[in-house]
Amino acid sequence: MRHRVTVKKFNRTSAHKKAMLSNMLTSLLKYEKIETTKEKGRAIKQLADKIIYRAKVDNVHNRRTISKYVKDKAVLAKLFKDIAPRYANKNGGYVRKILSYKRFGDAADMCVVMLCESDGTFVKTENK
Repeated sequence: MRHRVTVKKFNRTSAHKKAMLSNMLTSLLKYEKIETTKEKGRAIKQLADKIIYRAKVDNVHNRRTISKYVKDKAVLAKLFKDIAPRYANKNGGYVRKILSYKRFGDAADMCVVMLCESDGTFVKTENK
């Protein structure tokens, strides 16, 4: 029975899923906007909200905990110096997921996951 099990498997092994979420989180923090499927977007939104909340306090323990997910040193520095102070007086809702279209090949629901401004508006950045 799978009562109250909320972890999505994505038809991958646990190591592959962890690597996929880590890469997607790093890309989200680097470009501040990514496009993915609806379910992956939901998973990355939950993880990114927790990571940004933890990054609001800059200490050694939080840096080591976050570095398990964010492997790129430049993105880690950007998270602690630029992104986390942006949300200093906000208690949640750092990432927004917007449904966009159905993919042509397999009709998967696609969405855009992006960082919000501290007042709730969208971040206007160029993506690649």
